Order: sequence, then structure tokens, then C-alpha cells
Amino acid sequence: MRWENLSDGPGNRPDRSPALFDADAVVTRTFDTPEFRGVTFHEVRARSILNRVPGASRMPFEWTVNPYRGCTHACVYCFARKSHGYLDLDTGIGFDTQIVVKVNAPELLRRQLASPRWQGEHIAMGTNVDCYQRAEGRYGLMPGILTALRDRANPFSILTKGTLILRDLDLLQQAAEVTEVGVSVSVGFTDPALWRSIEPGTPAPRRRLDVVRALAERGIGCGVLMAPVVPFLGDRHEQLRDTVRAIAAAGASSVTPLVLHLRPGAREWFMSWLARHHPELVPRYERLYAHGAYAPNWYQRGITRQVHQLAEEYGIGPAGPGRPGRTPDHDAPRPSPPAPGATQLSLL
Repeated sequence: MRWENLSDGPGNRPDRSPALFDADAVVTRTFDTPEFRGVTFHEVRARSILNRVPGASRMPFEWTVNPYRGCTHACVYCFARKSHGYLDLDTGIGFDTQIVVKVNAPELLRRQLASPRWQGEHIAMGTNVDCYQRAEGRYGLMPGILTALRDRANPFSILTKGTLILRDLDLLQQAAEVTEVGVSVSVGFTDPALWRSIEPGTPAPRRRLDVVRALAERGIGCGVLMAPVVPFLGDRHEQLRDTVRAIAAAGASSVTPLVLHLRPGAREWFMSWLARHHPELVPRYERLYAHGAYAPNWYQRGITRQVHQLAEEYGIGPAGPGRPGRTPDHDAPRPSPPAPGATQLSLL
């Protein structure tokens, strides 16, 4: 392991990011292990961990907790890439390899939840970058976060592509006994070749479905966000059928399809990937996404209709993406899925 304390003043390194290194304390580390080769971790002491969602009136949750920024999942379509630019960090390969770690997240959350101003609102996690990405295996922030939420009986939900959530099954069960807990796993397709190409840092889709199965066996209802459905690469009817069939076999409580969306920042990175790997599809994408970040309504409705029909065939139903996979003990109504073009969850 190598580390360097970068908190001594603004002149320590010419390549340091002003937006990032104005934090109270920053330590940059690299780890000489295969799973973290080429990855740099910037450890910061955050000043706040509860984030109010911009435009929350359009979302089924108002507050988020994000212990990490940047993500080693390296999904080429991730719309959270643009947020790295706010730190003056690169939104392409830098997003995949320059990971900001809020090392004081658990203690900070416990303090903020205890504030008399906090009203116990629902907290969503995994809506910016994955809280169970590989870095969590090294830093172990989520057990402290879950413990703080459990101890305050504060409702929360988690969206993840990571299998490391299984480490925290006991804590999830304990929290579900005292509050509303929702878990959803993101699996947009089961095609191994597409997975290796477009989501190179994630666990395989079948391993993610093993997470769904394990949660269900422990009595924690788990929905699947079938996202993204990738136009012209993962949207053939037989591909959709294979994915829905696997989701049903894993015991998912719900399935919600969402078509790939390409916001600024993610769009440029995805299109450069597409030009390298599938150049023949570039003109089709330019036409499909000619009017913005979202595929046309007719395309989204077609995918949604097929998936819902398949889900009915295999005995599972749709669910809104805001608080996915509620535990069976809670009967509160689910939020409706967003209209095409509305804000979507950011792991897609």
C-alpha cells in the first residue's frame, strides 16, 4: 500500500483537484493488490452525508447517502460520470479509477440522524454510485451506516450491482424488524459477452441474481431493476425473455425495466465505446437519441410492454424504482414508475 497526505497546503501537488482537495483532510492511497491495480482512493472527511435530492418532488425519495464518488464498476453508460467533473476529476477513465471515499460516513450519519431537525425521512442509497462497489470490501463503511439506520429505525432502500451486500444480511434483517427496508438489484441483461464489454467491473449478472435469491431466502423481498435495456444490443425479445426468466427463477419480488439513457458526460463516453466496439450502430444511436438523453416514448413503451408481459408469464410483477423490493412486512403503496423522460436512478 502507498499513501500520501495531501492536506498540508494547496501547493503539494500540481495535479491535485481544487474541488476535491479543499476538504478538511485528504489522504490519497493506492493498494498493490490485483483488484485495485490502477485505482487511486482519495480519503476525505466529509462535512455532511445526508444529501437532499434536487427536484425531489419528481422522485419517490428526497434524501440520499453516498459514501463513495466514482465507481470501479466502470459501466460505460453510467450517468453519474458527470458528477466527477464537479470535483475537477476526469469523467471517463478517471470516474472508474479515482474513487473518493468518505471515511467518516458512518459516524457522520449517526450524528445527523440524531439531530432534532431530522424527521426520519426515507433514505435511498446506490442512486448515485454503488455503495457496494469493490472499494466497500476495503473500507467497510456500509455496516456502520446500516447500524446507524437500524438504531434510529430510519427507513431506507438500497440499489446495487454488488454482491458484497450479502456480507450485511444480518444487519439488513435486523433493520427490517424495526423499519421499512427496500433492496433492489440492477440486472439489465444476462448476456455474458455484453456484460464483459459494457459492465467490466461488476459481478456477473448470474451472481447478482444469486443475491436476489439469498435475500429472498432470508425473508427480505428484493426487486430487480432491469436496467439498462441496451438498444440493439440487449433488446431482442429472446434476450428480454432470458433475462426475465432468470429474474423470476431467482425469486425477485418485482421487475422494473428501464431503457438506457445517455445524459451529457455519460453520452460522450458511451458513444466513444460504441464507435470502438460496434461502429455500425453509431448512426442508429444518433437517430434514436437525436432529441435528448432518453430514447423515444414509443421505444420505451415497447420495451416496458414486453417485459411486463413476460413478467406476468413468469409470475412476477412490475414495481416503481424509487423504493424497490420492500420487505413482506410492509404494505405501503408503491410509487408509480416515472413517465418516459423523467429522472431515472443513476446506476443505469
